[in-house]
Amino acid sequence: MRVRSFELRLIAATLLGCWALAALLVILSYRPGGPLDIVVGLTMLIPVAVAASALAWPPVTRGDSNNTAVVCLGVGALLCLVPSIGGLIGQLVSQGAQTLLPSLETAYPWLLALLATSLFAGIGLTRRIQGGNALGRGRLIRSVAFALGLTLLAGSLFASAAVANELALRNEVAQASRFGPTDIAGDPPPCDGPLSAGASARLTSRLSATVDLRPTGSVELSGTRSGRDFRWNAYVATAASLGQGGAARIGADGWARAPGSHWVHTTPEFVADGTIDLQVLETALTPAGRAIFEDRGAEVIEGARARHCRVSVDGDTYAAAFPQIVWLVGGADLHRWRGQLDYWVFLDGELGQVVGSASGEAAGLDPKALLATVEVRMTATSRGSDLVIYPPGP
Repeated sequence: MRVRSFELRLIAATLLGCWALAALLVILSYRPGGPLDIVVGLTMLIPVAVAASALAWPPVTRGDSNNTAVVCLGVGALLCLVPSIGGLIGQLVSQGAQTLLPSLETAYPWLLALLATSLFAGIGLTRRIQGGNALGRGRLIRSVAFALGLTLLAGSLFASAAVANELALRNEVAQASRFGPTDIAGDPPPCDGPLSAGASARLTSRLSATVDLRPTGSVELSGTRSGRDFRWNAYVATAASLGQGGAARIGADGWARAPGSHWVHTTPEFVADGTIDLQVLETALTPAGRAIFEDRGAEVIEGARARHCRVSVDGDTYAAAFPQIVWLVGGADLHRWRGQLDYWVFLDGELGQVVGSASGEAAGLDPKALLATVEVRMTATSRGSDLVIYPPGP
């Protein structure tokens, strides 16, 4: 019994840490400016208390089959909870923090994790109240009733606070946003609907690479685009390259800059894939590429409403959409890599933000490594504004 108790306490401690991390993220980072910002975060403390009870009174049972079922229940809760926390971090980082549960696809993993955690803790609590280690019919019924009741209570409190906060924020129209229109009427276009890039845009992009969870480099890019003319600079920091890179195109002239060198005059075809947001649209987010999508719901980013969508891509498509990846992976073969792109369609039907990652075998980067990952975050703001592209200096 002591071994089983230690095993179950270890699972409970992991659940407690995960729920505490989720609550801390919401309490500290969820600040869209509504009247219930703090209340939304405080409702996340209920699952923390439930997980703490499982740590204090682990759900020890007699019989190998019962113990295996309880362990699987705890592990299942973790399998639902950990990816959800990753999604929450991505949502907060990508500035879509006004709506925490924008769609059913986002909400149901949290509900499953809460239900499993509550049932896991409920088995331990009923054992504490009734005594004994047998998982009888009565104890199981009480545990299920406790889990359902607690899930309903915690879910209702959180959803009520989040929705009330969202409704209060919807009545406060932002005067302007660099991401797009701030109207509260109407819905953003669907994920597979018409999608375009602005006539002009201020562009930023950040790419980073890891090999077996070890950071291996990053690329920080910023610039402007007007039509198909553009100019951007990038700071490249990898084991192979360190310094300023860039690309520019104005009419029939093109310029390129390798890290650590000067601008070199070239043909516009040589830098044609440097349009950043247009390049993503023309490679990864074509109508065919968006035919199979996941609608993550409507969100508000810096006052601008947008629809959050997700598509899956292969490594070659990912590399074509973000050609600056060559500074991170060199000439590695990425056709076996797989990844996903989250993109936001704003009220004007234009692309304003893309966040994604792709992973695959790391043999092309490090023969001794197993897994490599490249992450990206791209924004296209001030779309349609009057921007002038100047040629780079010598």
